[in-house]
Amino acid sequence: MNLPNLLRWWRAPFWLAALATGAKSFADNPILGSSRLNRAGLHVGRLKLAHRLAWSRRRRLARGVPTEWRESFDRDGFVSVPDFLPRDQFETFRSRLLESSFDAREHQQGDTITRRVALGPEILARFPELAAMLESNRWKKLLAYVASNRSQPLYYLQTIAGSVAEGPPDPQVHLHSDTFHPSLKAWLFLTDVQDEDRPLTYVAGSHLLTPQRVAWEHDKSCTVNETGDPLSRRGSFRIAAEELTALGLPQPTRFAVPANTLVAVDTYGFHARGDSDHPTVRVELWAYCRRSPFLPWTGLAPLSLRPIANRRAQWANAILDRLDRLGWKKQHWRPIGKRRSADI
Repeated sequence: MNLPNLLRWWRAPFWLAALATGAKSFADNPILGSSRLNRAGLHVGRLKLAHRLAWSRRRRLARGVPTEWRESFDRDGFVSVPDFLPRDQFETFRSRLLESSFDAREHQQGDTITRRVALGPEILARFPELAAMLESNRWKKLLAYVASNRSQPLYYLQTIAGSVAEGPPDPQVHLHSDTFHPSLKAWLFLTDVQDEDRPLTYVAGSHLLTPQRVAWEHDKSCTVNETGDPLSRRGSFRIAAEELTALGLPQPTRFAVPANTLVAVDTYGFHARGDSDHPTVRVELWAYCRRSPFLPWTGLAPLSLRPIANRRAQWANAILDRLDRLGWKKQHWRPIGKRRSADI
């Protein structure tokens, strides 16, 4: 072992402690990334425990979630709800959101630009109908069930603009699992999404820990640092469409849906943006929740308390900006000033 590698090991207690958290990077943590330990079952052990706890929490969160939604999610890993809001209510706040300018940030991946506006207290005060929706039991109970906890998600107004920038292909068009444990992403689409508009795609049933999936995860964990792509080495395993059959899985469902459709998914399941050969733009309300997977309780989330909850996304940007200035962590999201969501 050379001197630089030897000096890295002062961090060993932190790497070891990370086993009890949602840490997922095989490249950054030599314990998580150890082929020897993963052959002995380290990754699979964390995987099985995280999923067992998630389904235990979901059983306690099922009350108040319509049976049809629960059955859809339990079977497929996603829930798709057309006409989620009354038409008049949706049209009113959609038009106001799309016509307003907000302080935004952008991040480019390949030829795709993602723009986000954190939905903080000021915006929610300007749009009380939006705030009311986010506080409604219908919304909160479904997202809590999918996330397997009652932590408040981070909320953004998000624009995805594909094939609009110079760069290689968007890496998010490749099927992938976000991390080793169940977590939530949800989209309430503010614009119609056509099949050629890079729609969300999701492999139904891929959120379940079948014997085939466990074996696949074991094999990946043992070889990813030697043979995997950079995103897989950081814990977001990629899979080719032709591999799905061997896992007993179908080809992806494409969510080409009209505006006012809510789609909530478990991002342990394989998902991706659909590809397209022309520029595309879609706008959505986007929710994200990924809590430490090894907590047995459904609540007890201090960061979900007011007034903290609605400020977390803004605070996270400020913290990352500071770390970037200090040279400690790269901030990929750059501020672009005030923009309308649909303007590219």
